Amino acid sequence: MNLTADQLRDKYLKFFESKGHAIISGASLIPENDPTVLFTTAGMHPLVPYLLGEKHPAGSRLTDVQKCVRTGDIDAVGDSCHLTFFEMLGNWSLGDYFKREAITWSYEFLTQQLGFSPEQLSVTVFEGEGNVPRDEESIAIWESLGIPPARIYALPKEDNWWGPAGTTGPCGPDTEMFIDTGKPACCPECRPGCRCGKFIEIWNDVFMQYNKTAEGTYEPLKQSNVDTGMGVERTICMMNGYSTVYETELFAPLMAKIKELSTTQPPEEQAVRASRIIADHLRTSVFILGDPKGGVKPGNLGANYVLRRLIRRSVRYAKLLGIEPGYTKTLAEIIIANYKHVYPELEKHRHTVIHELATEEERFEKTLAAGQREFDKVAEALKQHGQVTLSGRTAFKLYDTYGFPLEFTEELAAEQGLAVDRSGYDEAFKKHQETSKQGDATFKGGLADNTAVTTRLHSATHLMHKALQIVLGSHALQKGSNITPERLRFDFSHPDKMTPEQIQRVEDLVNEQIKKAHPITVETLEFEAAKAKGATALFAGKYGEQVKVYSMGDFSMEVCGGPHAANTSELGGFKIQKEESSSAGVRRIKAVITNLK
Repeated sequence: MNLTADQLRDKYLKFFESKGHAIISGASLIPENDPTVLFTTAGMHPLVPYLLGEKHPAGSRLTDVQKCVRTGDIDAVGDSCHLTFFEMLGNWSLGDYFKREAITWSYEFLTQQLGFSPEQLSVTVFEGEGNVPRDEESIAIWESLGIPPARIYALPKEDNWWGPAGTTGPCGPDTEMFIDTGKPACCPECRPGCRCGKFIEIWNDVFMQYNKTAEGTYEPLKQSNVDTGMGVERTICMMNGYSTVYETELFAPLMAKIKELSTTQPPEEQAVRASRIIADHLRTSVFILGDPKGGVKPGNLGANYVLRRLIRRSVRYAKLLGIEPGYTKTLAEIIIANYKHVYPELEKHRHTVIHELATEEERFEKTLAAGQREFDKVAEALKQHGQVTLSGRTAFKLYDTYGFPLEFTEELAAEQGLAVDRSGYDEAFKKHQETSKQGDATFKGGLADNTAVTTRLHSATHLMHKALQIVLGSHALQKGSNITPERLRFDFSHPDKMTPEQIQRVEDLVNEQIKKAHPITVETLEFEAAKAKGATALFAGKYGEQVKVYSMGDFSMEVCGGPHAANTSELGGFKIQKEESSSAGVRRIKAVITNLK
């Protein structure tokens, strides 16, 4: 049966509406009040309060189409079916029906509505672990529907347990449905879940019976829930007999344009993978930037960093295909045109989407082009001398000089049949850090003195600066700083008095980073290169042509004269003593570090 994405969405929603489900709108890609995840990763995510027992205004049976972003499998993108953005068809029972109805309706929709043969269907169930027993009930239901025991596989928790979406929340055993593509088995142990491509997962019924607590324990939920999910892209791929999701109407115009824009032709397998990564990453980026909630733009922390990584990774693969700069706008226009009838917010936020993509593409191009030339020169020299390993010192130079993350260098090296000396990279990084620390000891960097305490307080201001922006917004920028051995004083732009809750949240964020014991690293870059890399640079007029960029994990990256502590753990603890007005639109914080050893 040939089916478009529009037809599948409509067919699914109407089917479950006929089973008493209310059709609800999908939620934002940006989670509400959930700091445990960066994006909405599943259809159940926005429904967590209702899965925990709150009453949903639409009732206890719901169905919708939910936009989702998952980057856990980003390295698998480029194969036939893995995506970072996808649409999830879902139906839920909030303390209403349970396993029998969910499994029976899944089987009915697959065989009677979509036309899959029962002989194509294999299923998996939870085999049991600890005090959670084997799911004999699901096994019995599948057998009653005609699925023979030979096509019912009991698998462990890593295969048949879902959730929670973040670190805590509803979760439970699941049963997954796979379509046998007819390909030959790769080995005698080939089964659903094998990555050879014989079996493709099409649906997942999750039976939420437990709530995972912050302590890592599993408590029975007040109500048993059902959460099911079917991916739009994978389903229409199989419905239309395609071998990859990139052949569907959701990707075909995009893939055609990428091919048209490509001016070089690497080996076919490499070119295909690059084209798919560009298409996937740009589609995901468009949906993040065009989300109705907004607020996520390329940056160096959390969701902002994920977005930046997606865009920059697409740029790197575009270079591989010889695609000229400016391609992000061209591809974004195609994506928006393809989806705006379903997601009108993309058209509404068109200007923001295209502007942010183009800006980030341009920013990265400046450092990437120079770094790529350097890498190519080194790789050619290695090959000429019969060597197969890129030195750690060279990998660090690519990082220090051109802003190449180590993972980028490793990907480039793998494409050339080269390995990267990771231990050598770590050694070079450590040596550079020690040298920088010694150099910092020769000047004060604007501090009242240069003692260990003021140096640590200076490092604390970087963490607090980023925390203020997270809690209050990106407008909370440094306006002045004064540090003595007794305290730090920090002025920042913000129109209102901070609430006690906001103050506490800033404290908590800073102390979390202190406990993570981030090495505080420094690199010297040209000012424009530092800005292109994403470093905060508030006082550009004070800096010379070369600037230092201090980083504390992936939390803070800031242009600064130094000096700083070697590790955030040296700060001990952080406490805000006072928050007050400094001038119109500017607030002032006085804070100390505690628990010093």
